[in-house]
Amino acid sequence: MKKIIIIFIFLISTNLLAQDNIVSELRFTGLKRTKESFIERLIKTKANSVYDSVLVAEDIERLKRLPGIASASYSVEKNGESTVLVYNIVENFTIIPGLRIATANDGSFAYRISVFEFNLFGNNQLFGGFYEKNVFDSFGLFWEHPFLFSDKLGIGLNYQDRTTEEPVFFTLGEKDYRFNSRNAEAKLLFSFDFKNEAELGASFVKESYLFEGEDPIPNTPLSLEADKLIYRAVYRYVDLDIDYQYFDGIISEFTGQYVQFLDGEAPAADFLGSFLSLRNDFIYYKKVKSRGNWASRLRLAGSIGNEDSPFAPFALDNQLNIRGVGNTVDRGTAAIVLNTEYRHTLYEKGWFVVQGNAFVDAGSWRNPGEEFSQLFNGSSTRLYPGLGFRLIHKKIFKCRVQI
Repeated sequence: MKKIIIIFIFLISTNLLAQDNIVSELRFTGLKRTKESFIERLIKTKANSVYDSVLVAEDIERLKRLPGIASASYSVEKNGESTVLVYNIVENFTIIPGLRIATANDGSFAYRISVFEFNLFGNNQLFGGFYEKNVFDSFGLFWEHPFLFSDKLGIGLNYQDRTTEEPVFFTLGEKDYRFNSRNAEAKLLFSFDFKNEAELGASFVKESYLFEGEDPIPNTPLSLEADKLIYRAVYRYVDLDIDYQYFDGIISEFTGQYVQFLDGEAPAADFLGSFLSLRNDFIYYKKVKSRGNWASRLRLAGSIGNEDSPFAPFALDNQLNIRGVGNTVDRGTAAIVLNTEYRHTLYEKGWFVVQGNAFVDAGSWRNPGEEFSQLFNGSSTRLYPGLGFRLIHKKIFKCRVQI
């Protein structure tokens, strides 16, 4: 009987406490371009609900991951018997021009110009495109609305016409091809909950390789053309705390692609036939004291169905995976890559940050026709250390899933 009385008293006191902590009103400060109705749609805390500090903390982290928001915090105000929950938001600049310069595979100057809006119409739609000169001309257009249908379901569309000079590595030597890919993709974007996201997409691709040069290798194709369908699935787990340039937590992203060969002139089916591609990136961030950040990425990748094709899907390139290795120095049908770096804030004033970083990139590859054991026997292992620096604008949105 005594236990029953204690439980009864506990339930009554809990109920009274809950009544005292009802969120009677939500307020938002700092919103300029982002719509208040959009924020209310995304957060899980609602007006006239019980105040839950854990739920509010998750709301804050979700808001900080949005492209349109640089930082977010909250405060609780008592107004008589009512409780007002205030979300304090600092917005990003989201109309971002970009310029990337590099050296093309033929040694010429290459560049890419882009403009993207990450908060179109105030509800974090993405819209933009790029123009690239990398021996040849390329361009792409992108639109994504991650929350078009609900706070969990959106859509993305893009079209890319890319032409580059690509080295292909045959047994008897390396030869350059003019590679063109015209790709139209549509995808569904899922946000299951605070930490789990997914994408399902399909694209139609017209692909071609044209030999560039006057001295072809015997028994190798001079030209290849193929029509393909690519089915792509992405699952992403995000458990990340973001404080401007400092990240703490993990991201795991799995990408599976099935490339279906539809049609092409012989011998396209032999070299560009159907195959399955699997890749997982595990990214770990750790904030070190007040000014340091350690960032690491482990990439595991492999393909099934094109083990002998020299037109392998994974390129070894210093712009993609191992800094310092050179421009497209090899291709593989499987890869293990580890990138790790330490970043330290050297100067911070207002919105401007200078970070120094020291990195080590390492990886191994399975060449076409080789066994998986090549990944571990050291014959294709590369390792490059280096130093660098980062110039950061704290209120400009940046991609948060790359190191």
